Order: sequence, then structure tokens, then C-alpha cells
Amino acid sequence: MIPVPANTRVWLAAGVTDMRRGFTTLAAQAETVLMQDPFAGHLFVFRGRRGDLIKIIWWDGQGACLFSKRLEKGRFVWPSAKEGKIARPPAQLAMLLEGIDWRLPQRSWTPLKAG
Repeated sequence: MIPVPANTRVWLAAGVTDMRRGFTTLAAQAETVLMQDPFAGHLFVFRGRRGDLIKIIWWDGQGACLFSKRLEKGRFVWPSAKEGKIARPPAQLAMLLEGIDWRLPQRSWTPLKAG
């Protein structure tokens, strides 16, 4: 898991992004389209057209980080907005990376009895 500091914001880029892009062009997109400073230490999450690949860029204070994840099955749950940005708490990023629907999280099991 990415070591996210407590005050870090997570920004989802609405719509789809060309997944051939690297840190430099994704950082430029964060700056021009999302109107955020890509070097502020926040995480910027981008999703590809098919929905099974995401890329995350992050400036950790020492250098640029580019993370990517591709799901073997299914698709990443993504906001329905076509453009702009959506802020999410780091806990929802963890659910997103696990392929869990962060909009309606459900327990996978319930204890039968206490004690």
C-alpha cells in the first residue's frame, strides 16, 4: 500500500485518461485540467478507457512516483462524471485499489455470535 500521510488528499480524475501517459504528462493534466498542484503531495488517480487499469501519481517530497494497477477480473468503480475532479478520503482509495465498490461498501461476513 502507498504510505499516505494523514493530510493527503486523493483526487480522482473524472472521465477516461490515455494510459500511455507517464508522470510528466499526467502531472501536466493534474495542473491544467484538474487545477491542482501535482507537487503538493496529493495523490492523483487516473482510469483508462476499459476501466481495468488505473495510474496514480504522487510527489512524495523527494521525487515523483507513478503507480499503476491492472485488475485481472472486473473493473474499477469510477464516478459517472465525464470531466473534472472528485476528492475522496484515503480509505476510499484503499477500497478502490482492492476493487471494492467504495460507493456502497458491504461487509463480507457477519460474526455469528459474540464471545
